[in-house]
Amino acid sequence: MSTRLGYQMPNFSYGGPVKDLFPTVIAQAREAEAAGFDTAFVMDHFYQLPGIGAPDAPMLEAYSALSALATATETIQLSALVTGNTYRNPPMLAKTVTTLDVGQASVSWSSGESSVSWSRVVS
Repeated sequence: MSTRLGYQMPNFSYGGPVKDLFPTVIAQAREAEAAGFDTAFVMDHFYQLPGIGAPDAPMLEAYSALSALATATETIQLSALVTGNTYRNPPMLAKTVTTLDVGQASVSWSSGESSVSWSRVVS
């Protein structure tokens, strides 16, 4: 399935308490679905990207977030934008995506990660 109109959630900093973070993400996905978006994307990064927020800003793990969103939505396609293949074990990722794929999941690959994330991972 191709994406005609996608909704990206690149930032999980909403100014409220952490306990409200995921209900807010679920609400965004549901609203995107109701508004006619055919795909919802989350980012796959360890840390927030420069220019979007501080490195210590909330950043959900992409496939855990997508799994939870799959239980809260019905028709919208779900995907990471994009999956960093440098820190994902390919067979494990395949298992994760095929478990998630109940007609709502897709996967895209990237060859890298932001320098902010890798400098923190290797230090």
